Amino acid sequence: MLHKLTNEQLMIQSMVRDFSRKVVAATAAERDQTKEFPWDNLKKMGELGLMGMMIPPEYEGQGADTISYVLALSEIAYSCASTAVVMSVQNSIVCNSIYQFGTEVQREKFLKPLASGKIIGAFALTEPDAGSDPVRQSTAAVKAGDDYIINGEKRFITSGKNAETIIVTAKTDESKMHKGISAFIVQKGTPGLIVGNIEDKMGLRASDTTDLIFENCRVPKENLLGKEGDGFKIAMTGLDSGRIGIAAQSIGVAQAALDAAVKYAKKRKQFGQPISKFQGLRWIIADMATELEAARQLMFLAASMKDRGEKYTTQASMAKLFASEMVNRLTAKALQIHGGYGFIKDYPVERFYRDARVFTIYEGTSEIQRIVISNNILKDNRSPR
Repeated sequence: MLHKLTNEQLMIQSMVRDFSRKVVAATAAERDQTKEFPWDNLKKMGELGLMGMMIPPEYEGQGADTISYVLALSEIAYSCASTAVVMSVQNSIVCNSIYQFGTEVQREKFLKPLASGKIIGAFALTEPDAGSDPVRQSTAAVKAGDDYIINGEKRFITSGKNAETIIVTAKTDESKMHKGISAFIVQKGTPGLIVGNIEDKMGLRASDTTDLIFENCRVPKENLLGKEGDGFKIAMTGLDSGRIGIAAQSIGVAQAALDAAVKYAKKRKQFGQPISKFQGLRWIIADMATELEAARQLMFLAASMKDRGEKYTTQASMAKLFASEMVNRLTAKALQIHGGYGFIKDYPVERFYRDARVFTIYEGTSEIQRIVISNNILKDNRSPR
């Protein structure tokens, strides 16, 4: 059971909410059209300590707990989902992986500028033929003296164009299946690292999603993250944390959609009264608010278990599954409440609807979450709590 939020958590939430609605919201609709990367938002967020929230202060982070992080991430997503996805990958997967598995030298060299928000990071796992099944990846790293030479192609990499530091998974021993995958830290500008196709997406349009191509990309052996064969474990650990981040993004967008629907329903008049007076619509809003609150509590449960150092894989998958499907239902209902106006770009629910669609897909589809949840329940032969 979740205890009430602490004064510090409430202060962080209030600070980020104020920043998000005054600064981030101002350019969100325009960025959706122009696809301009939110550098100015991210720079200010770095100054506020939002780009390495859970990293200890000795590595330029804020030392915040996961609850504070998801509160902050939800507030950014409320205004701009594109900005939020960059923040989520940076915190949940990139910073977290280097802090947890990196050497002291790697933490000093790579983690500090990431956690302080001076640079953006990316995590390159997915490939053209390896999405939900990362063991099928074909990118390979071969040891050559004091270096590894990486060859292969990664797909759908968030911040792939704008990232300065990229964590890349590659096979180092084909025969060992998932235990033969390793992870490497690759810096932008390394010869043989090429930014390929930049996707033209339905939503999250101000966040770049790219191919990354590795052609005899030579990486020093000291850039191996963890040990050889740790790549799969690093990726799965990062995704556990990342899935709480997807839940937080979903909740932020869903809250924005609900607020927009309520505001519109109070203002819009039909048949001589505001449409908010009609019982059918009031019940839709009641259901929307209930689903949103249920998702929020699942997110808080997973985050609090992470903070207590408990195993939270199942709860992270539950939070991601329910919240990502919830936000798709809520944005659709919010758009429906707006009627024809919901279908045009003058109203933000149209953007919320498009932004929400990918939440059931990336960092593990809904189908993968159901596999993770059922595997853990059936393996333990008991409920997850």
